[in-house]
Amino acid sequence: MTAYHLRTEAEKGAAVADVSGLPDRYRAEVSDPRTAFTGDVVLVALSGDAAVGCLVVTAPVGGQSEVKRLWTDPAFRGRGIASALISAALAHSAESGVGTVRLSVWKWRTSAIALYERLGFTITESWDERDQLVCMERVE
Repeated sequence: MTAYHLRTEAEKGAAVADVSGLPDRYRAEVSDPRTAFTGDVVLVALSGDAAVGCLVVTAPVGGQSEVKRLWTDPAFRGRGIASALISAALAHSAESGVGTVRLSVWKWRTSAIALYERLGFTITESWDERDQLVCMERVE
């Protein structure tokens, strides 16, 4: 989570040196993920003992779950880790009876958007007021 949030803040033009500079809600995800993601499922991709990717699937609400915080270590990108994490998230959601999986992604993350589209997500009307955020969903 640390690498994800630090990189995201830098991409938004608000680079911070370390976790202490993150907004409160993101700092909480890093310092106490068990509490921050209570009821959610956190998937972690490992290479040996090292975490090289992660993704959060929110607990279902009204037949929907949301994919959040997809991240792959830059040194491991291009190896199918993100696709595998999303596939695992979709399988978990289906097993939980979820009919719609949604996500939001910053518009400058064009390779992520392309990946989501390849995996069956389509751009939909935004449910989030933040500028430059693309909202997508996949209906089963």
